[in-house]
Order: sequence, then C-alpha cells, then structure tokens
Amino acid sequence: MQTVQGFTIAFIFDPELKMYTARVPYIPAYGEGKTKEKAVADLKEALAGYIEAFGMEDALQRLSAPISVQHLDLSLAEFASPS
Repeated sequence: MQTVQGFTIAFIFDPELKMYTARVPYIPAYGEGKTKEKAVADLKEALAGYIEAFGMEDALQRLSAPISVQHLDLSLAEFASPS
C-alpha cells in the first residue's frame, strides 16, 4: 500500500466562535477545535472515517490531485447586496 509522508493542512480561524477548522485540500474531511492542535486531533478522526468509508486509494488519489492556483482581479464588494 502506498503511503504519503506529510501533507498540507489548511487552518481557518473563526473569530466569532474563537475556533479553528483544519482541513486537507481535496479531501472532504474537517476538524474543529479551540486550538490548532485540537482541530488536528479532530481532523485525524475525520480522516480515519473518510478512509473507512471511501478507502485509502480514494484518499491517496485526492492528495495527488493537480493543484491550480490563479489570481482573479475581483473585489469582494462586487458580491455584496446593495443596501
């Protein structure tokens, strides 16, 4: 079985809830916690559940998906409803 030694985790902080969300890009599994460490611990449980449900091969394919990053010249104001 192929294994991956290390991968990227994105952290998103919610200032209202004072909590972190931790996620692995392209794998629909998330962890939450008051600290990054607790969010990662929750994420590990979510990843275990994902692999149990969909299999290791699916998770590995998602981790090796090509990543494309592109800058778009947009303003968030464009998406706001007029007052």
